Amino acid sequence: MAVKIRLARRGRKKSAIYDIVVADARSPRDGKFIEKLGTYNPNTNPASIDFSEEKAFQWLMNGAQPTDTVKAMLSYRGILYKKHLQIGVVKGAITQETADARFEEWKKEKEAKIESKRTTLGSEKEAKRKAALDAETKVKEARAEAIRQREAAKVAAATPAAEAEEAPEAPAAEGESTEEQA
Repeated sequence: MAVKIRLARRGRKKSAIYDIVVADARSPRDGKFIEKLGTYNPNTNPASIDFSEEKAFQWLMNGAQPTDTVKAMLSYRGILYKKHLQIGVVKGAITQETADARFEEWKKEKEAKIESKRTTLGSEKEAKRKAALDAETKVKEARAEAIRQREAAKVAAATPAAEAEEAPEAPAAEGESTEEQA
């Protein structure tokens, strides 16, 4: 019986969540499985992968074959590297303590990379939000200034016209009156 570690789909349309399962290669994708190892949610950024690393390692050592997607996830989490180190221990190339130390060092580096990506994504999102808010504020201030200028122009246009209507005709100046008489 060929055993595969693969994904089983669940969730609604266009919002899939997957179970990481160990199943017989002949069973359907969402059908009967031997054991559920965890879940995979590609909808988050970065994608969240939660599964039992010990069980996955045990199944790999017993000969279960992962599909391409699951293989990428196992590699991302370091399970394939752990298997590689364990094979070296079995062959006598390295000791168990050395293998454990190398794996822990690799895992710390990987966790640091993942955390830096999360913080970078969070800070970029915050920067974009702040930039959008600043742009919106500038547009709002420009509109308010344009409205103030229009109101000032209306008031200025209404004021001289009102003064012209209220002012009676002024008497003619001296130069004008002498010309009329001549």
